[in-house]
Amino acid sequence: MIQMSQKDTKKKVPHRGRRGRHTAKRNEMHERVGRTDRIGRSGGKNRPQRTEIEDPIRKNDIIRKVGLALAGIQAVISIVFLVALFRLNMFPGLFVAVIGFVLAACLGIILASQFFSKKNAISGKVLSVVISILLLIASYYLFRVNSAIGEISGGEYKLDNMVVAVMAEDSAEKIQDAKQYRFGVQYQMKGEQIKETVDAINEELGTEIEVVEYESLAEQAEALHNGEVEAIIYNEGYSGILEEAYEGYSSDTKIIFSHSIKNALENKAADVEVKDESFSVYISGIDVYGAIETNSRSDVNIVVTVNTKTHQVLLITTPRDFYVELPGISGGMRDKLTHAGIYGVDASIATLSQLYDVDIDFYARVNFTSLMEIVDVLGGVDVYSEYAFVTSDDTNWGMGEALNVQQGYNTFNGKQALMFSRERINIPGGDNQRGKNQQAVITAIIKKMVSPSMLINANGLINSVSGNVETSMSQDQIQELIKSQLAEGGAWNIYSVAAYGADSSEVCFSGGDMPLSVIWPDEASVNEIKTLVDRVEQGEVLEGSEQAQ
Repeated sequence: MIQMSQKDTKKKVPHRGRRGRHTAKRNEMHERVGRTDRIGRSGGKNRPQRTEIEDPIRKNDIIRKVGLALAGIQAVISIVFLVALFRLNMFPGLFVAVIGFVLAACLGIILASQFFSKKNAISGKVLSVVISILLLIASYYLFRVNSAIGEISGGEYKLDNMVVAVMAEDSAEKIQDAKQYRFGVQYQMKGEQIKETVDAINEELGTEIEVVEYESLAEQAEALHNGEVEAIIYNEGYSGILEEAYEGYSSDTKIIFSHSIKNALENKAADVEVKDESFSVYISGIDVYGAIETNSRSDVNIVVTVNTKTHQVLLITTPRDFYVELPGISGGMRDKLTHAGIYGVDASIATLSQLYDVDIDFYARVNFTSLMEIVDVLGGVDVYSEYAFVTSDDTNWGMGEALNVQQGYNTFNGKQALMFSRERINIPGGDNQRGKNQQAVITAIIKKMVSPSMLINANGLINSVSGNVETSMSQDQIQELIKSQLAEGGAWNIYSVAAYGADSSEVCFSGGDMPLSVIWPDEASVNEIKTLVDRVEQGEVLEGSEQAQ
């Protein structure tokens, strides 16, 4: 037997040339790439490759950044909302603090949700978008409310609209067509304004017009009808007086020129603390459909005395035809109360203040159009009527079918409430009862406005009030009054009373020599109202008041 040496027993390794070594290296490299395909490329000089693990991480990072951006937007909108809330200044401090805490908590929850599970992160984003949209809408309406209150508050002037009228069949359509006309004027009532209007016409025409002076408004109108003059100049607020003196005056004439004159009103109630003091407000319902500041006859004359401590409201209605003195105007001569409005809201306030011996701190002027809109926005009102009646043709004119009113409570829309308030022919008591009906409508509106449904209709109410209501109460005073009510809550006690008197026919200061229908005040009625005002101001809750809450 042939024995092998130890060297020979070693395993023999096949010989590899240069080509073989290169092939082995390539195989080794492919094998290594196969192992590292999912975790990147080998070698220090190659860039890291996106991997299946990194993709969802990057995606989650982007989603989180979107969530944080939405939360940032929500934070900004929350700040805007809180600024709007502070500017409105109607809500108690505790309420605003709670709202701020809730908004901060919501923001914190949404921020935290972006670092939890994917499901929580998506829910947080959706919630953030919803909250942001709701806060944007709420902020918009808060700023609108603040703007609307600013528009109706702080009445600083009254507006006299002076006009030139000619007969309806006259060929003149504008003031230039009347260059050669004779113009009838009177300087007994607001003579300075007549002279200012004459100057404005002269400037418009580039020449001086011919004027013929008369002693009264009635003489002016008669001269126009008789052809003594071709045109007359007067305050448009006197149209009602002319209509009383000449039936059909409005349809027999036409206006070819107008000139507006602004006069400042003194605000004597800027320092009244409405949440701590009793105060009185004169509500004037004017019969024009133009600018709310325009001087006009006041067909609705209501004094509201309020004691915010006892939540007592006293509504005092005075007939439009009450035969009273106009302080500082009529020189001791009597006139209809409604005619005081022609000289401005301050004249009406002075007249009623003297009549009832009460300081009237504020006024609110309401156009007829706004009554319909306010009632409709409130979804109708329930009004109590003492009598059953059907409205007359005078009331129905331009309103459609007659209104059939039942004794007791009636649910009225805006148009029906206006018709009910205007009627005085087909009801017992005439103008006296009309005043009571107006009170009933206002009481129904107040009761509806202090109810929770008011919040639902707040935006529509703001739209209807803006431009149709003007008050001398400042924006701060209105906001303070509302804030006080929201903080304290509680029902309001509403007591209504109406002055009355005897029908008569008398000469009026503003009506010339022709007797007009008036109501002589009943002294017992006036004295009763004076007593009621004193009791409310002294903090008494009047027995028989209706409750509104």
